[in-house]
This record gives sequence, structure tokens and C-alpha cells, in this order.
Amino acid sequence: MSTPSATVAPIAIAQNRRLFEPVLRAAVGRLNEPMRLISAYQFGWCDGQGTTTAGSGGKAIRPTLTISAARAIGVDPLVAAPAAAAIELVHNFSLLHDDVMDRDLERRHRPTAWTVFGEGQAILAGSALLTVAVQILADGGPAGARVIGPLLDVVQRLIDGQSADLALEQGDGVTLSQCLDMEAGKTAALLAGSCSVGAIAAGADEATVAALHQFGFELGMAFQIVDDILGITGDPAVTGKSASSDLRAGKRSVPIVAALTAGGPASEEFARLIADGPPETESDVTRAAALVAESGGLDWAAAEADRRLAAAMASLDSVSLSEVGTNELRELAVYVVGRDR
Repeated sequence: MSTPSATVAPIAIAQNRRLFEPVLRAAVGRLNEPMRLISAYQFGWCDGQGTTTAGSGGKAIRPTLTISAARAIGVDPLVAAPAAAAIELVHNFSLLHDDVMDRDLERRHRPTAWTVFGEGQAILAGSALLTVAVQILADGGPAGARVIGPLLDVVQRLIDGQSADLALEQGDGVTLSQCLDMEAGKTAALLAGSCSVGAIAAGADEATVAALHQFGFELGMAFQIVDDILGITGDPAVTGKSASSDLRAGKRSVPIVAALTAGGPASEEFARLIADGPPETESDVTRAAALVAESGGLDWAAAEADRRLAAAMASLDSVSLSEVGTNELRELAVYVVGRDR
């Protein structure tokens, strides 16, 4: 894996945030209380009492890709600002709901919204974000109108992916194919949509939209697989989650399923260790993480993430894009996949 740029990707993220964040804040401002408060908390703009904070609400990778895709088409990227804001609203709709379903207690280094405001209110806030995402596109002129249908298709894929994730959790006999298909819906669909809706908003032709969609999809797969690795090996101070969080939750992520299906003594011991549910003691969690590594699960996942990133890069070569925009997309791809693994 190549080393991400020390400057290009962070600068692009900061520049693109300045284009879409005013639209995003205005969208949240359309909500009534307490949906507005919960949403502002989710984005890191305030604490649970509504006091303004300095939080930014995450790295904003998805809306940044939307803006960058429009820039790669060679048009004024501001045309994609409503689409980028809508993508970020959809992303946080999914996070609010996922945190309730997964019983996650922490996100972005602070308590999840449902633990602060209650499950029902967090679910409603997520639904409100999805609704206002469509509203800002409907109000966004021809560029916004072009994006509504494709964005709703993305939402359906997200829902299918989360449903599959719940079905596979702690399941027996889960295959790598099933796991990858689930992650294609849960994560890759939104990154693919982030890129393609930016192109659609910019008025790109079908071949260009398809190429950018493929770029986002492969990048999304690499991104999720790296996240899976971090779910076993990541530093809580960096990830904002507990150590070995996926093992503790009984997830069937890519490295875990790769370990379970690898065969051999380490794979068999790992299968026995989690046969009755997630490991409960710290020693069992530590041993489970070691067995995933010993059985080759982490190595397989790392190699697959690298393969997916290479496929993403190759998709950019299939169409004519602006050099500045293409370089920005490449730098962003390496940056998001090279996260502390």
C-alpha cells in the first residue's frame, strides 16, 4: 500500500467541506426540536444540552468524494453541494439506526446519540435526516432532481446490507462470499453512490457515471475491510471503539470469516472458542484476536483491501477526467484506506 499524501487529501477534505457544510447545516436547521438537537449532536456541533462544541462530525469522506467527483468531470463543484450534503445526511441516518441495532455505546469518541437521547428519539432523528436529504435535493434544481432516484437506490442497498449484517451476526457457516456481499451493501453502496451522484449532479455521461460508481464501490469495499481489520487490531484512542470491538460483538467481519474458513489448528481453535457466542473474558478476547492472526484472517483481509484499492484506481483510467479531479480522487482513496492498519 502506498503512503497517503500528507497534504493533498486533508486539504481537499477541508476545501470540499466548505462547499457542502452550509447546505448540511441549513438542512438540519429545517428540522423541529428535538430532531434538530439530536441531529446537531450527531454531527458533533453541540453537546447533549445544545451547547456549541468544536466537533466536526467525522472525516466527511463521503460528501468529499461527491464534490471531488464533480470536480473530476470538470464543472464547478458547487453544483454538487446539495448532493454531497444529502449523502452525508443519509450516512448519518444509517449511523443513528445502526448504533441502536448494534448497541454501540460510543462513536467519534463520545456517547452515541441513543445513549444520550433514548432509542426511540435517535431512530426518529435518523428518519428525519433521511427525509430532509430528499427535501434538499427536491429544492436543488435540475442537478438535485437528477440525484433523487439514484440516492434512494443507495438507501435501499444500505438497508439490505444492514439487514444482512444482522442476519449473519454470530451465524454458523457464514461464507466469505456472503460476508463480502453484506459489506457491499452496508458500506460500499454508499461510497459508490457518493461518487456517482456527484457525477450525475454534474451532468456526466453514463460511461463516466459508471466508472466513478465502480471507483467508489471498490474503494468502499477496501474501506470496510480495513475497518474490519481495525475492529480486531485497532487502537481505541484512534478508532473511538473498544479494543477488538468486532470480536466482543460477535461480528462476522471479513477477517473473522476468513479465519473461520481457513482450516488448520488455529482456525479450528478459533471456531471452538466462539462456538457459544462472543468471547467474554479479556483473556478469551486476546486469544481470539491472536487466533484470527495465526489462521491468516488478517493477512487475507489486508491483501483483499489492497486488491480492491488497485481495482478502484484502475476504474479511473477507463474514462476521461480532469487531471486535478482524478489526482484528488486517487489521493483520497489512499488516504481513507491507509488508516492506521
